[in-house]
Amino acid sequence: MSSRIYFGICPTIPVARDSGQMLNQSCSTREKRHREKRGFRLVPLLARAVQGDIKIIPSLRAVVDRVAIPLSTRHWLTGSPRRPKGLLVMTPAEPVLCLVTNLSVKNCAFTMAEILLSLTIIGVVAAITLPSLTGNINERTWNTQRKTLYARFSQAIALMPSLNGYGTLTEESSSGAGDGVDTAAETFITNGLAKVLKINNICDSEHIEDCGITSNYINYVGSSNSMPVDLEHLNSGMISVDWGSAGTYSALNTKAAAFETANGESILLFYNPNCLANMGETGQYYSQPKMCANMVFDLNGSKGPNTFGKDKGFLTVFYPSDSVVVAPDPFSTVFEGVNKDNASKFCTEKTSTEYRLPTKEEVASVYINRQFINLDGINAADANLFTSTKLYTNGQTYTWILGGISGLYKIANSDNWRTVCVKR
Repeated sequence: MSSRIYFGICPTIPVARDSGQMLNQSCSTREKRHREKRGFRLVPLLARAVQGDIKIIPSLRAVVDRVAIPLSTRHWLTGSPRRPKGLLVMTPAEPVLCLVTNLSVKNCAFTMAEILLSLTIIGVVAAITLPSLTGNINERTWNTQRKTLYARFSQAIALMPSLNGYGTLTEESSSGAGDGVDTAAETFITNGLAKVLKINNICDSEHIEDCGITSNYINYVGSSNSMPVDLEHLNSGMISVDWGSAGTYSALNTKAAAFETANGESILLFYNPNCLANMGETGQYYSQPKMCANMVFDLNGSKGPNTFGKDKGFLTVFYPSDSVVVAPDPFSTVFEGVNKDNASKFCTEKTSTEYRLPTKEEVASVYINRQFINLDGINAADANLFTSTKLYTNGQTYTWILGGISGLYKIANSDNWRTVCVKR
């Protein structure tokens, strides 16, 4: 190969893929003859002579179109008999250019400053995008795990013949006597749930951390609080409430118990051994005695973030037979102005398609676990929370609402109420 090479340029020259590959000419024989008459010799690409400095070279026609080349050079590439001293071609690291002159190549490389600048830009972009990306992945994972947990517990509860009557619960003879007996929650787990669900470990109320339940949690609005270990500290309204004309409700306090599932979830269970069945009520009544079990779950045990709405949540079981299991995940705002006319689309319009109006049991679960939610409006004295459950009686259609403080079910067919939208 001579020391001076002239390029005959064809519009359809293919790309050379590596330094050892020759560039096949795809011009017609007539085109080749035409080029040779004009003083050009069609020769292989000088990739072999360059010894790998140029790994990929686009067709020279493409170079002409994409790179600002001196006018005389462009004329030569498109047919002018003038020969330039050098030729600009693209290297793999676009847009760096190499000057090819005869059989010599000017070495091309990034400077250290350019590399550091590129790495800095990549680092900044990663720092901005990775937390959001990781958060979205975690949220999808938690949602999937929560739904799986709900399905497993729904199936397990359905296999139990009845949910009340487990263990022993007696009151102290006098305040502070310490002679009361409370084995209700532990017995419910041992003799009830463990028969229909794989359970690895069971802990009493004084050792819940041994079952992966942290002593503190972060609620839906970001506040840190101590985890309750008995029903009264979960919600005092579950033990005693007096709401005027509705009368009073009272029950014995029960200690919680914890357990770990075979899938790695940690569960803190509050149990009512005297829960009542659904009697088809048509008037106001308290929701508290309908609760049989309330479970606070942590999907990854003691690992973070230990936050409700993320890896923590709650699941409530109502009625000792024909039980209803709910696991509502409430939206972070209590809305006002819901009524029978706008109820069907209220939550989807206010939030997203994932959220719905709560059912009668879901809003009772929200009431029981209100300390984990702590949303403004739920704890207000006038917070009557609208549900999607209807009551048809005496030719009229009513909607069940629930008092945010009293836990009292009532029916209504007019007015505007508050509500908390939930994911299922």
